[in-house]
Amino acid sequence: MTDFPEDFEQEPQQEDDLTEEDGDYDTRRYRGGNADPAFGFLLAISLSVGLIPLLPALADLRYTIAWGALAAVGVLGWLLGNAERIGQEKPENIAWGVIFGGMVSVPFMVFFLDQFTGAAQFMFPEFGVGTVLAYLVFVMPLAETLFFRGTLQSRLEFWLVGGLGGLWSVILFFPVMWSVLLEFVFVAVFLAIALFVLNMMYSYVRDRNGLAAAWICQITANLILFFVPYLQG
Repeated sequence: MTDFPEDFEQEPQQEDDLTEEDGDYDTRRYRGGNADPAFGFLLAISLSVGLIPLLPALADLRYTIAWGALAAVGVLGWLLGNAERIGQEKPENIAWGVIFGGMVSVPFMVFFLDQFTGAAQFMFPEFGVGTVLAYLVFVMPLAETLFFRGTLQSRLEFWLVGGLGGLWSVILFFPVMWSVLLEFVFVAVFLAIALFVLNMMYSYVRDRNGLAAAWICQITANLILFFVPYLQG
């Protein structure tokens, strides 16, 4: 029998069989898939600080740009594959999001209603009811959930993401009511603690019950702690 050349007997290597050790694999893999979300966080923080001169007249524009930047980074992370997807959620996970949101928000509401009423009025100065509702139910949860709980928490521990989320909230909201907070330091300390506790809860719920549950949890807390007091104020 005729012997075939050794090179002819071997089947060509298929693209699907390539592994990370093969040189061609790294050249074909999309480099943006492992982008560091820290740049997006710094960009959003820079916009939030840089737009402070717009206050107080254009507080709504500052909120929209800052949250828009955060949402854009979160959406890019989702599109490039380095953020968690929302799959087919179990109803109990959604229910746990509402439960955790109520467990933390209702006691705050009962014992510190006056503080949250004042904070809501200063956080959204002379905003229409529809605008406040849109921010608290759609814009804010969308941007912060996609970025912090969707993109950032896939790389960091939940408590660290909660701390970064609390820092973001302080930098975003405090300049809007800076003159009041300087006069009432206790209110500033209380509100900062509340914002850190809330963000820590959102990250914990994401770690425990998934991204959709964390999303619903933030919407629930926003309605109880900020929207209802805003209506009362």
